[in-house]
Amino acid sequence: MAKREYYEVLGISKESSQDDIKGAYRKQALKYHPDRNPNNPEAEERFKEASEAYEVLSDAQKKAAYDRFGHAGVEANFSRGGFQWSDFTHAGDFEDLFGDLLGSLFGGGARRRRGPAGPPQGRDLKIAIELTLEEIAAGVEKKIKLSRLQRCETCKGSGAREGSGKETCKTCGGMGQVQQVARSFFGQSMVVTPCPTCGGEGSVVRDRCRDCEGEGVRRGTSQLSVRIPAGVSSGNYIPLRGQGDAGPRGGPPGDCLVFIEEKEHPHFIREGNDVHYRLPVSFSQAALGDEVEVPTLTGKARLKIQPGTQSGRVLRLSNKGIPDVEGRGVGDLLVDVVVVSPSQLSDQERRLFEELSRLEQRRAAEEGKSFFEKMREAFGG
Repeated sequence: MAKREYYEVLGISKESSQDDIKGAYRKQALKYHPDRNPNNPEAEERFKEASEAYEVLSDAQKKAAYDRFGHAGVEANFSRGGFQWSDFTHAGDFEDLFGDLLGSLFGGGARRRRGPAGPPQGRDLKIAIELTLEEIAAGVEKKIKLSRLQRCETCKGSGAREGSGKETCKTCGGMGQVQQVARSFFGQSMVVTPCPTCGGEGSVVRDRCRDCEGEGVRRGTSQLSVRIPAGVSSGNYIPLRGQGDAGPRGGPPGDCLVFIEEKEHPHFIREGNDVHYRLPVSFSQAALGDEVEVPTLTGKARLKIQPGTQSGRVLRLSNKGIPDVEGRGVGDLLVDVVVVSPSQLSDQERRLFEELSRLEQRRAAEEGKSFFEKMREAFGG
């Protein structure tokens, strides 16, 4: 089945901003997260699909390669942490990719055959971890359970039964490659392809291990510890090198990519490294001033409200936000003041507010009279 376009997966367009990409991924990840969809293979596949799309589109270099070449532009080295143009800068690498075919078609002569590729590398795994803002602000170490392919202990990962082993592939003579005659527009040519018998490894298992059926790996569950630095955000991921699926028949393991998701907080809203908190205050507090206690990500702090503070004013507590993930300082806690009207009044409170209303009307009348007097003086009235 052909892969869907990454923009289609996230439901966005090529012109979408990084914020749009991040928001679209967060929406998909929350919807299809395996924890919210247990025993649902379709949801798990959707989650993996969205994570892969975000990993490419959130990186400017990978996105540029994808926009130009499609999936082929990023799959060349996707399983090892992302596409890199430097992977193809050496002439020898270019020759390895295209030399066999071009050399045969255009008379380049016989080129040296490479040795066997060896056992394939294990698959990379992806897992998501939800963090609170408090955990993000402080940094945290998490334990994760991972279902993955592990080395078969019976055969020690070789795939061969005890007392047996591997033998040189008779089809390719241990080279991992075979030459085949191909016909094209230019005529008949010799094309080098991976050996169909050993898959390019150069050797085959003579007598297979019964426990793993010759694969050298078995499904198991592991517990890993991952240290997450302070300041991460949704979409960031922590690579655990060599903690993915074990490679078959002794091949190198893949990696495990731990993606970060932020839990919605009941009191705080994150904006970059700053954090917003909504503080309701009464009329008297706003008019007379007060000193109150407000929550922060690391505890509590005292905040002074100046007399005459208006609803909508933002008070700042420096360095009470989230540390920058690259070590460039700490954000602030931004306290949004909201003056709240009482929904019910006691008899005493009602009398006080009525008296306050009369005083406000008298003051308004005096200020109005003073204003008109000043106007008459200004115009010589």
